[in-house]
Amino acid sequence: MIRPADLREWRDHDVVDESDHKIGVLEAVYVDTATDQPSMATVRTGVPTRHRLVFVPVGDVIAGPGYVRVPYAKSLVKSAPSIGTDDVLPAEEEEAIFQHYGLPYKPGADGVRQLARR
Repeated sequence: MIRPADLREWRDHDVVDESDHKIGVLEAVYVDTATDQPSMATVRTGVPTRHRLVFVPVGDVIAGPGYVRVPYAKSLVKSAPSIGTDDVLPAEEEEAIFQHYGLPYKPGADGVRQLARR
């Protein structure tokens, strides 16, 4: 099991699903603004001319030689909310990511966003 705090070191490594099917490449880590702990990651998917970044929770990731395994099926991750490779996640779209994975969403005090890219 990889410590979430060390996840940023795995940037550009393959991300695989629970059955070891490649989903894409780890692009960035998003932390929970209340705890500053990694909460989500973006995975670069698609063909070279049409990349997009899909979001996946990182609470239970496992690292192996050259890959990070997430405990979700490839189809679930690939159908998750996404942004373009040069885009920023709008605060009003955060909740949809949590809902996609059946996770509770709790924005910060005064409506502050829950996720911040690190």
